[in-house]
Order: sequence, then C-alpha cells, then structure tokens
Amino acid sequence: MTVSVLSMYRRLSTRPFGHWLFSRLICFKAPYFASIRPRITRLEPNRGEATISHRRSVTNHLGTVHAIALCNLAEFVGGLTTDVSIPTSMRWIPRGMTVEYLKKAVGTMHAVATPAFPPHAAEEGYELPMDVVVNNPQGEMVFRARIAMWVSPRPSRAGG
Repeated sequence: MTVSVLSMYRRLSTRPFGHWLFSRLICFKAPYFASIRPRITRLEPNRGEATISHRRSVTNHLGTVHAIALCNLAEFVGGLTTDVSIPTSMRWIPRGMTVEYLKKAVGTMHAVATPAFPPHAAEEGYELPMDVVVNNPQGEMVFRARIAMWVSPRPSRAGG
C-alpha cells in the first residue's frame, strides 16, 4: 500500500520538526530539489506554501536569490500542490513554465501555489495551469510563474 503525499504531510506536519522532515522526504524522492533546501509550510488541496532561506548556496553574483532557485521553488511547491489537488485516478507532469522576475529577491522567499481552476477527473488529458507567486519578507511579489501541468488518467493496472 502506498501512502499519499497529503496523508504523509498531515501526519508529519503536526509533529515537532514535521514540516522539515516532510520536506526532506520529498527531496529524498526528488533529489534535485535538495539544492535549494525548500520547506513546505502548508499543503492542502488547491493551495501549497513553501519557503527557501536566502543562503550563500542560492545567491547569485548580485547578492540576491538566484532566478533558477526561484524556478526550483515554484516547481517544488507547484508539483506538490498539483499532486494533492488532482483526483487519485489522475497523474501529472510539468510540461512548461513561464516566469516573470519582478523585483530583486532578498531574504527568505515565500511561495504560494494555486491551480487556475479546480482540477477534475477526466477521460482525456488536460492542461492545468498552476500559478505560483513568490514574495519577499516584506510581502512584496518578487517572482511569478505559471506552470503548465499535464494531467491525465492513470493507466489501468491489468491483473494477470
């Protein structure tokens, strides 16, 4: 039996260091995200929130959070939000991302992901735009992304 991402989050998030542990487990499953050390702070159907700290390893030559670190944060929180929002009969994969860099990113970055419309079960695949905004500690938007998530039915498992 597999444990859903949402049930694992709900189980861990109420415990001490639960958000940290959940985020580490996700990075273990998808190791590339560990490069930005993201932390999920809220995860529920149709809304996810995550942060990254402004550390040397995510800083560019200007002393700000690197643009690609912001893209990674967007894909991290957007993917998790998609995963917990779509029906269990569906699966997803990102197909593209459009981004806007609006302001220099300094300090801890806070990302919020929401789908453009409520995901639904379907017999055919469809594109689900996932909108992600990233704010600085002052609450100013520094980055915006729209991730094109391809949502399609899971293949049926043939018993044999």
